[in-house]
Amino acid sequence: MSTARKNSNEDNAMQTRLIRLKEVMTLTGLSRSGIYKYISEDRFPENVSLGGRAVAWVESEIQQWIDNVIGRRDDNRLTGYDMETEL
Repeated sequence: MSTARKNSNEDNAMQTRLIRLKEVMTLTGLSRSGIYKYISEDRFPENVSLGGRAVAWVESEIQQWIDNVIGRRDDNRLTGYDMETEL
């Protein structure tokens, strides 16, 4: 593997961060039950098993979800649709 490619893989690995439920709740403003409800409806990123009962989420996936929610809000302002029906 070339040095440039190896460094790129190391950079990606260092940028990927797993966050626990408490931080996901803080970032999204959702409750625990809301998060798991959205997961069951395929409307929220799935968690990653850390072993045993411990789980975490990929931080970039949570941030992308937040960005998508904001984008839908902005789109709805332009079109006049209610965001709640499209979450």
